Amino acid sequence: MVELKTDTSIDAMYEAGQVVGRALTAVREAAAVGVSLLELDEIAHQVLRDAGARSPFLGYRPSFAPTPFPAVLCASVNNAIVHGIPTAYRLRDGDLVSMDFGAELGGWVGDSATSFIVGRPRAADVRLVETADRALAAGIAAAVVGNRIGDIAHAIGTVCRSAGYGIPDGFGGHGVGRRMHEDPAVPNEGRPGRGLPLRHGMVIAIEPMLIGGGTDGYHAAPDGWTLRTDDGSRAAHAEHTVAITDAGPRILTAR
Repeated sequence: MVELKTDTSIDAMYEAGQVVGRALTAVREAAAVGVSLLELDEIAHQVLRDAGARSPFLGYRPSFAPTPFPAVLCASVNNAIVHGIPTAYRLRDGDLVSMDFGAELGGWVGDSATSFIVGRPRAADVRLVETADRALAAGIAAAVVGNRIGDIAHAIGTVCRSAGYGIPDGFGGHGVGRRMHEDPAVPNEGRPGRGLPLRHGMVIAIEPMLIGGGTDGYHAAPDGWTLRTDDGSRAAHAEHTVAITDAGPRILTAR
């Protein structure tokens, strides 16, 4: 069931989204060669504390997970697509890092992700990250009243496939509200004009995930959480929480 949010609720979700934006900005500024993923997780955690917010990630355990998620930040490096658990791993020159973060404030959730390169970038990685951002922008542009979920999915998929990248099947965006994952599902590939009509008050997370090698295969790492590319190629992930309004899409996690 899709819950339509009031304008007042959307304003409250914006406040939660700004906590997310501050955390991801702080993490990105701190990420450097030699910094550990656990240190970045603690930086993000401190942003939550300072805001009086809580983490919807910490302790989260969906049906596929063998254990509750142990951190506030998903930190996925190089061939990890999403759901990477922060560890003592220290960032190296040229690492491609995807950070996914959520915050709950006043009973409302914000959810966002960004990918970036630490140190000296490789041209292929720059192109991959830029394409993830373009795919996210295309999905947001399609998130207008009168369109359908399939229009968002088609916009994302067109950007990704045209650039020659793979898309992990079965993973995509979702509704956001009182909980981190709500209806509707927002695929990263689909047919335009299909699916649920978009209405004022819907709030969704739009999140393209790209596999650099061009194949779609992935597998779960031994930790049961991290998804890695089957071909070993690098991956990128971009995400914003977006409210669909009569005035156009409103990015609630804008940084």
